[in-house]
Amino acid sequence: MRFHLKFYLHYLVLLGFSGVISIYGPHQRAQKTGDILLGGLFPIHFGVASKDQDLAARPESTECVRYNFRGFRWLQSMIFAIEEINNSSTLLPNITLGYRIFDTCNTVSKGLEASLSFVAQNKIDSLNLDEFCNCTGNIPSTIAVVGASGSAVSTAVADLLGLFYIPQISYASSSRLLSNKNQYKSFMRTIPTDEYQAIAMAAIIDHFQWNWVIAIASDDEYGRPGIEKFENEMFHRDICIDLNVLISQYIDEAEIRRLADRIENSTAKVIAVFASGPDIEPLIKEMVRRNVTDRIWLASEAWASSSLVAKPEYLDVMGGTIGFALRAGHIPGFKEFLQQVHPKQSSLNEFVREFWEETFNCYLEDSPRNEDSENGSTSFRPLCTGEEDIASVETPYLDYTHLRISYNVYVAVYAIAQALQDILTCTPGKGLFANGSCADIRKVEAWQVLKQLRHLNFINSIGEKVHFDNGSELSANYTIINWHRSPEDGSVVFEEVGYYSIHNKIGDKLSIDKTKILWNGHLTEVPFSNCSEECEPGTRKGIIDGKPTCCFECTECSDGEYSDHNDASVCSKCPNNSWSNGNHTSCFLKEIEFLSWTEPFGIALALCAVLGVMLTAFVLGVFVQFRDTPIVKASNRELSFLLLFSLICCFSSSLIFIGEPQDWTCRLRQPAFGISFVLCISCILVKTNRVLLVFEAKIPTSLHRKWWGLNLQFLLVFLFTFVQVMICVVWLYNAPPGSYKNYDIDEIIFITCNEGSMMALGFLIGYTCLLAAVCFFFAFKSRKLPENFTEAKFITFSMLIFFIVWISFIPAYFSTYGKFVSAVEVIAILASSFSLLACIFFNKVYIILLKPSRNTIEEVRCSTTAHAFKAAAKATLRQSSASRKRSSSVGGSSASSPSSSISMKTNGNEMESPSTRRHSQKPRVSFGSGTVSLSLSFEEARKNSVK
Repeated sequence: MRFHLKFYLHYLVLLGFSGVISIYGPHQRAQKTGDILLGGLFPIHFGVASKDQDLAARPESTECVRYNFRGFRWLQSMIFAIEEINNSSTLLPNITLGYRIFDTCNTVSKGLEASLSFVAQNKIDSLNLDEFCNCTGNIPSTIAVVGASGSAVSTAVADLLGLFYIPQISYASSSRLLSNKNQYKSFMRTIPTDEYQAIAMAAIIDHFQWNWVIAIASDDEYGRPGIEKFENEMFHRDICIDLNVLISQYIDEAEIRRLADRIENSTAKVIAVFASGPDIEPLIKEMVRRNVTDRIWLASEAWASSSLVAKPEYLDVMGGTIGFALRAGHIPGFKEFLQQVHPKQSSLNEFVREFWEETFNCYLEDSPRNEDSENGSTSFRPLCTGEEDIASVETPYLDYTHLRISYNVYVAVYAIAQALQDILTCTPGKGLFANGSCADIRKVEAWQVLKQLRHLNFINSIGEKVHFDNGSELSANYTIINWHRSPEDGSVVFEEVGYYSIHNKIGDKLSIDKTKILWNGHLTEVPFSNCSEECEPGTRKGIIDGKPTCCFECTECSDGEYSDHNDASVCSKCPNNSWSNGNHTSCFLKEIEFLSWTEPFGIALALCAVLGVMLTAFVLGVFVQFRDTPIVKASNRELSFLLLFSLICCFSSSLIFIGEPQDWTCRLRQPAFGISFVLCISCILVKTNRVLLVFEAKIPTSLHRKWWGLNLQFLLVFLFTFVQVMICVVWLYNAPPGSYKNYDIDEIIFITCNEGSMMALGFLIGYTCLLAAVCFFFAFKSRKLPENFTEAKFITFSMLIFFIVWISFIPAYFSTYGKFVSAVEVIAILASSFSLLACIFFNKVYIILLKPSRNTIEEVRCSTTAHAFKAAAKATLRQSSASRKRSSSVGGSSASSPSSSISMKTNGNEMESPSTRRHSQKPRVSFGSGTVSLSLSFEEARKNSVK
C-alpha cells in the first residue's frame, strides 16, 4: 500500500513538471549553452495585461506589456559580462559560461514561472526518481541566478531558490527585508539596502528644514519596508507626515483621482515616494492632467531616473524633482556592444526581435505582431527592413552615460565568476568544505557556489569592496540628482547636485550644492513646506489640540525664559543670575541688591545709627562729667554707665545689617543685636527693681542695703546677659547663619542672610521681650516714685514703645523680602534704642545742662520727703481705719468717730542752713491717738544711703 502511494505521488510530480521539462520555463528567453549555466531574471516589460480569468476555458498565460528599454539594457550587460569572461585567458580558463535569461515582466507570477526552470533539475534530483526514469541531463543545472530587479519579485524568487540553496544575486532589489539572512539564506545583492536610502531621504528633508510632507509607497516588499523606515527617521527628526498612502500600477482610476484630490488639498508641498516607475506612473499622469505644479517630489532610486516618468511632457509638473541614484560605474567596451545589437545577429536572444520592433515601431517577418495586425487586434506597423540604424534613434537603451543598474549586473556576474575561479584554483586541504576539501569545477553544484560566495571578497573596477558575508551590506553611496530641462532639445537632464555616503562621519554624510538645484517653476529659493509659519526668536512652538506636533502656534516665552533662534520647540530658562529681556530673545544679568552703604536708604539708616552712637556717647560724657551731681547719683551712676555702653552697642549692631552680607556678618549681627539689647534691658530691670524695693520698704534696713549692693546688681546683669549669650552659642554651633543669594525675584538677585534656624531667632527675640515685659511691670509699679529720683514713668513709656516696635517687627519681618528684611530689623533696633535713650536720659541731661538749679540735694530731698510723707500717711490712714473698725465693733458706739489731725512741724517756716536741716529736721505725723515720727537721713557721706 505504501509503495503504491509513493508511486502515485512520484507520478503526479513528474506530470506536474512535464511542461517545465519540455520548454524549460517561459517560451521567450535568451539562452546559450556552456559548461556552467547561469540564470538571469530581468524586467523586459513593465507589467502584464489585466485580464479577468472567468475560468470558462483553460486559463491562458498572461501577456507582458509595455516594453522596458532599460531592462533590456540590463540583460545585455549580463550577456556582455559572460562573453567577456569567456574570452578571458586569466578568469576561468577552459571553462565556458552559459546563460538562460527570462523576463519577469515586473510581476511575481512571471518571476516564479521563470524560476521553476532553475530549480527543476534540483527538484528531480532531490526526489530520487532514477528508479522510474533516467532524467539526468534533460535539464541543465543552474548554479546561480542574477536577478531579479524588483524587491517583490526577488522576495518570492528567494523563497523558492533558497529551498535548493541556489545563490541569487540581485542587482536592484533594495528592500531591507531581504537582509534577513535566516529567511533568505541564499540571497545576495550588489545594491545597498533601502534602509540607508530612507535615512538619506529624511536627511534631505531635514536639510531643507521641511517638516510637513506626504509619503507615498508602492504596496509591495519594496515600498512598505522603505516607507516604514522613512517614517521612523521622520519621527526621530520631529518631521510630520500629513498623508501616507500605498499605491500600485494596477490601482483603478477612481482611486487615483481620490488620491490626487487629497494631495491637492494637502498643505504639504513635499512628496516623498518609495515606489517603482510603473507604480508611480498612474499618479504622475493624473497630476500632469491637473497641472499641479507647486509640489516638490523626492524620488527613491527605483524611479528617480525611470523612463516612464522622466519625460519632457511631464517636466512642467515633475521639474525640480530630487532623486537618488546609485553610484555610476564604467564598463569598457559596453557602448560598442550595445550598438551591435541586430535581429539577424542575435539568434540566441529572442528579446532582440521585440526590442527592434519597439525601437523602430515596425514589425519583423514571422513576428506574432504581424499575425495580430492582420486579425485587427493591433494598430498597423510597417515592415522592418533590417537596415535600421540603432545609433540614429533616441532610446533609453543607449543611455550608457551613467551606468548604475547595468554596472550592478556586471558586478554580479563577475562575483559569480570570481567564486568559480576560487573553486578552480582551490588547493586541497585549504578548501571551504569538509576536511578542507575543494569542489570539482566540472561537477560543481549550486550549494558549493553559495558557500564560496559567502566567503568572497574582491574589489570591483571602481574600487569598491564586494562581499556577501552574513553581516555585511554594500556601502550606501548615493548620488543626488535634480531634474532639469535641457535647453537644446527640452529633454530631461539629471543634474548631479550632491551625494550621500553612510560611512562618512556625522555632518559629512550629506552634501548638497543648493546653487545647482532648480526648483519647479524655475525658482531658485527653497520652497516652503511646513504646517505652520516658523516662530521668531522670543517665541516657542505651542501645541494645537488635535493637530500633529508640526502644526503649532507661536507662543511668547514666559518671563525668565528666552529663545534665540527660529522655530524653538521650547524656551530655554535663563541662568539663575540672569533674566530675559523685553522680547525674550536673550538674557541679561540680574541686578544684585542688598542694603548697601551707597544707596539713600542705607545711608539714612547708617546716619541714624551713627547719630544714635554720638548722642549716647554725648550723654555718657555728660554723666561722666557730672557724675557727682545728685541727679547722676540718684539714677544709680554705675548701672547708668553700663546702660549707656549697652545702648552704644545697640546702635552699633545695626550697622552690621548694612552692606553686602558675608558669612561672618550674618553670624555676627543677630547675636550682637540680641546680646546688646539684653544687656540694656537687664540694666534697666535691675535698676528699676532696686529702687522699687527700697522705696516700698518703709524703713530701709541694713539687710536691704547689703542685698542690693553694687556687686549683686552687676551679677544679676551678667546672669541675664549670660542666658542670651548661651542661646547665641547654641545657635551658632547647631545652625549658623550664612549669606544667601535669593534668585526667586524677577530681574533682581537679593543677597540676604539665611538665619539658619528661625526657632533660634525666635528664642533670641523672645527672651529679650520677656525681660522687657518684666522690666515694664516693675517700671509700671514704680511710676509714682519721686520724679527727680527715678525715671519709672519714662521707662514705662520706653517699654511700651519697645513692645510696639517689636510686635510690629514680627509680621513686617516675615512679609518683606530681600534687602527690606534687613532694613526692617535695623529700623526696629534704631527705634527701640532711641526710645530707651530719649525716655531714660534726655530728661536728666536737660536738667543737668539747662536746669542746674534742679540738680541739687534739696530738690532730691524735697521730692523724696514728699513721697515718704505720702507713703507714711497712707499707711497711717490704713492703720487708723482698721483701728476704728475694731473699736466700733468692740465698743458698740458708731455715733461718733475720733477726730484726727495731721500736722508736720518743721520748727518754723524760716529757711535754715542745709547743715542745720540735715541734723534737726524730723517730720512728724500726728494722729488722734498718738504721734509717729519718721526720720530720714540723707547724709551724703554715708556709703550705703539710698540713692
